[in-house]
Amino acid sequence: MKYDFVIIGSGLGGLECAVILSREGYSVCVLEKNRQLGGNLQIFVRDKAIFDTGIHFIGGLEKGQNLERYFNYLGLSGKLKMKKLDEDGFDIVSFDNDPIEYKYAQGYENFKRTLLGYFPDEEAAITAYCEKLIEISHSFPLYKVESGNASIIDTKFLEINTHDYIASLTNNIKLRNVLAGTNPLYAGVADKTPLYVHALVINTYIESSWKCIDGGAQIATQLSKTIKEHGGVIRNYAEVVKFNFEGESIESVELKDGEKVVGKQFISNIHPSITLDMIEPGKLRKSYVNRISSLENSLSVFIVQIVFKEKSFPYLNHNYYHYKSDNVWDTMDYTEESWPKGYALFCPASSRTGEFADCMSVMAYMHYDEVKEWENTFHTIPKNVSLRSESYVEFKKRKGEKLLDELEKKFPNIRSCIKSYTCSTPLSYRDYIGTKDGSMYGILKDHKDPLRTFISPKTKVPNLYLTGQNLNMHGVLGVTIGAVVTCSEILGMDYLIQKIKEA
Repeated sequence: MKYDFVIIGSGLGGLECAVILSREGYSVCVLEKNRQLGGNLQIFVRDKAIFDTGIHFIGGLEKGQNLERYFNYLGLSGKLKMKKLDEDGFDIVSFDNDPIEYKYAQGYENFKRTLLGYFPDEEAAITAYCEKLIEISHSFPLYKVESGNASIIDTKFLEINTHDYIASLTNNIKLRNVLAGTNPLYAGVADKTPLYVHALVINTYIESSWKCIDGGAQIATQLSKTIKEHGGVIRNYAEVVKFNFEGESIESVELKDGEKVVGKQFISNIHPSITLDMIEPGKLRKSYVNRISSLENSLSVFIVQIVFKEKSFPYLNHNYYHYKSDNVWDTMDYTEESWPKGYALFCPASSRTGEFADCMSVMAYMHYDEVKEWENTFHTIPKNVSLRSESYVEFKKRKGEKLLDELEKKFPNIRSCIKSYTCSTPLSYRDYIGTKDGSMYGILKDHKDPLRTFISPKTKVPNLYLTGQNLNMHGVLGVTIGAVVTCSEILGMDYLIQKIKEA
């Protein structure tokens, strides 16, 4: 069969493109190399506890807010099990040697009022910060579910640096660090991360914050049902290794087992540099390939997944971002001795959740270089497993214990509550999410050269498009908007936005 669209990768962006296009009457085939669909939507189970791979919480799902409107169009509204985080403190930033826990509250007035409780002399700075986040968010049409210029390239906020902007608001070092304290949500780098990245991520959570009950895989499940209802085909264990050309255009993709899947047009939801690796030399200009391949990725993480003994540790309906010092920007610059300089903590919500937590994920930044010696081993259960050495097991154990040591400083006796724990490294992200270096959020944005880090959904191959977190923004909202941008190249932006509004 020759499909209208062959989509490589079943991450959120790929599934959303498949929903949009199949609803418009196109024949669609989604190819996924792993067993489980969903990319960062995947879940896994340890000791009967459910863990999310990447979707720890979601913003903008209150009635009428942007993600809720997109989800309504995609057929997700009313089908997801969600739990709202604490309205008076969905995120908490804390520091060693400081007994205060600084809360982020939902809703801007609540957010400002809560911060003023800690910093009563900083009303001007806090108000200016909130107004800037709202201004930036309103400057992007698709963020408001509006048509117009789909790209964010033309806005005036691209060259403003997050670190410098926050520093310009106040001389209060603690307030600066609290405002930048949710840094792990976008892996911010002090001399690179543009303010629009910070603003678009933080704004959506201030508007409203939610956890997926029993994990984010339900999103992939519901999207998959819609695709199949409209005649779409979804295949797992279908790893694409090569694009086959007929003239200047792609004729088919070749799977690892040699099978060819023929299509008229192709959408890649995998990392752009990996996509280009599958195109034979000579089909694209070297300058284009070199530009994409040379782009720096955001950092990766080491994660400890803790399963608690029954009724031993209280359920936390909020997230923690904890730092050893008053510099939230330097946690990436660590040594063997100083790691971890901070961590982010998320308590998944399950259908059994009551007063006590089932489990917890604790993550700390980690450079890929730390696991490079094992990079020639792979682990994508159950069809592609190569055993990693005892030295890798020892590495994970050593790092896991060190991270638990830090956690126990904040939560004394937490070790006595632990039934079991497992660890994942940048190699885990590489194998299951599909980035070369285990990057959490794909291509790193740089305010000094913003246009270089923007990836167009249209490639130099006439019938190849890109989608996913590397286009404009990461996160559920960012990837959803990216899917709309990709599909607008085929359907037209005005037409697609009107359909979303009518939904």
